[in-house]
Amino acid sequence: MLDVKGIMNIIPQRPPFLMIDKVEEYVPGESAIAYKNVNINEWYFQGHFPNEPIMPGVLITEALAQTGAIAILSVEENKGKNALFGGIDKLRFKKPVVPGDVLKLEVKIIKKKGPIGVGEAIASVEGKVVAKGELTFAIVG
Repeated sequence: MLDVKGIMNIIPQRPPFLMIDKVEEYVPGESAIAYKNVNINEWYFQGHFPNEPIMPGVLITEALAQTGAIAILSVEENKGKNALFGGIDKLRFKKPVVPGDVLKLEVKIIKKKGPIGVGEAIASVEGKVVAKGELTFAIVG
């Protein structure tokens, strides 16, 4: 298990753009499971949307990417590097994420060749899938 300090030892994102609160488990180079507690005080709810707050899909995608980065950047040869988006495929949003939700983020690395790879990403709330797709990443640095 990793808390915020442990997460920041692996990935370069920092508040307010750090989108995961804890990592339940991870296998370097293979997978990670993380959580985001969605709070009404998040900066993006001021404008998305003032009378009906919904977590933007792009930020759910970013939270999934940061979860995948935990898996890939925890490998010894990738320490101190960064993982950038190379593509987003088959990503679908199935249900809104709102304040009070606990977002479970699961990423499994399904392909890797050199510095490029693909992660199968699933976000869920209370066991129901809210987003699912594939994220392509490139390791740099």
